[in-house]
Amino acid sequence: MPSSPNLLRRLLEPVPYLTAADIDACSANWRRPVAVSRHDFLIRPGETEHQLYLVTEGVLRIFLPVADEEIYVGFGYAGTLLCSFPSFINGQPSDYAIQALRRSHLLGIARTELLAMLEQRPNLARFWRQQVEQALVGRIEREIDLFLPEPQRRLDRLRARSPHLFQLVPRKYIASYLRMAPETLSRLR
Repeated sequence: MPSSPNLLRRLLEPVPYLTAADIDACSANWRRPVAVSRHDFLIRPGETEHQLYLVTEGVLRIFLPVADEEIYVGFGYAGTLLCSFPSFINGQPSDYAIQALRRSHLLGIARTELLAMLEQRPNLARFWRQQVEQALVGRIEREIDLFLPEPQRRLDRLRARSPHLFQLVPRKYIASYLRMAPETLSRLR
């Protein structure tokens, strides 16, 4: 397994207000390594999410399975936080599925441990708030994308926001995420 605590440290060290003690405390709490094989699920609909994960290697897809399709909500890749967030926050069964697109390694923290750590470490609580704010901005941008009628504009916005996805995620999943047929995506690229 990749050196997960080192990745966590590399992500936290540039944050100017985090002290060495904050980083040590955070690293000590993120201690549940998880390996997910290609096509295996991290969580399935109906399961309750109790962990927040940091993806250290690999790519995962987050989707809502409905009737005859899968509605793509997002992707997780190295350096991103990942969970079925509504389930994690509310303690209710997840509507979403998270599945590995390739072998993936993650580092997890239990919700109870996260909340205790944030209570004890104001700098980490500040960092968490900023992460949640960034995630909210990302969700709003995603909603805007969903309402745009022009496929080219949806593609352009995704390219501007997350150009790396095109190297990590198979085109058919990106096409679904952008609400277009794979052939439309190929034509527009």
